[in-house]
Amino acid sequence: MSKRAIIVVDVQNEYFASGKLPLVNIEQAAAKAAQVIEAARQNQDLLVHVRHEAPDPSAPFFTPGTDGVDIHESVAPQGDEPVIVKNYPNSFLKTNLKELLDASGIEEVVVIGAMSHMCIEATSRAASDFDYKVTVLEDACATMDLEFNGVKVPAAQVHATAMAALEFAYATVQSTRDYL
Repeated sequence: MSKRAIIVVDVQNEYFASGKLPLVNIEQAAAKAAQVIEAARQNQDLLVHVRHEAPDPSAPFFTPGTDGVDIHESVAPQGDEPVIVKNYPNSFLKTNLKELLDASGIEEVVVIGAMSHMCIEATSRAASDFDYKVTVLEDACATMDLEFNGVKVPAAQVHATAMAALEFAYATVQSTRDYL
């Protein structure tokens, strides 16, 4: 096994057209994520799936026990691939992700999934803080339009800002094509 792990963050039904929080370009990002997952399986990289559940069972989205929290079929885990359930944007917070990576001798992580400005940023920053070498595959990530103080920010700008911030100090940011 290599010293690299692929962390697939929150590619869940809730973010697709049938879910409660559809993201811009999620289908394309999931297709890129599937390519990365297939390569990881061939390269014997550790493949870790992360899925979000709201800690409150009455939450309006990512409600435990609903179809929305299921990992999308296009990137579904196989065999004994670990699945981490998280309740916070940071995939390391109050989970066993770090212990799993350390027990496997992981030195480098590749982060893909959703949402660019939330869980991808939080997970990548935490991984960097834990001294893993971090790579984010920008086209295997997706996000949504946001609004702040009456200013609408299109998803493309939200995504670009998140990737620019990560590349500035936390990660190597590249395309799936360049990575593969």
